[in-house]
Amino acid sequence: MAHRIISQVVFTGVRVFGRAFAEAYKQASASQPTANQHHLPFPQKFAAANSSNPTAANTHSSAGLTLDEACRILNVSPPKGGQGNLDLVHERFKRLFDLNDPKKGGSFYLQSKVLRARERIEMEVRKAAQAAEEEEELRGGWRPRVYRD
Repeated sequence: MAHRIISQVVFTGVRVFGRAFAEAYKQASASQPTANQHHLPFPQKFAAANSSNPTAANTHSSAGLTLDEACRILNVSPPKGGQGNLDLVHERFKRLFDLNDPKKGGSFYLQSKVLRARERIEMEVRKAAQAAEEEEELRGGWRPRVYRD
């Protein structure tokens, strides 16, 4: 009778570890870039991997934050046409980040929200600048950059 109990415990343990291993393998394979994702920048690789797996966690750091929310956190106006006052954003970020330092009695959660807000605004400005650069290139034609010594 003891061998029966021991075998049931062993089989149950193997089944639990097998399921955990299978789930970990699925998550690891979902985060691996596919052949057509090797040319993407680092954050976009994981966004592309997660778009094919809707149950995967959102890995892009500021993706869960809207632009409006980021602007309200830092108390700045949204960038208009890709032109934002990044000096003001950095000034407000530094002040709020330092105020919420956990070593000074602040909140790590609030400090990370301030960081994500700054990243979100910078991402928006960067996207708009890249779009403007692409538009300019389309309008003016492609001119390769020549570097001469």
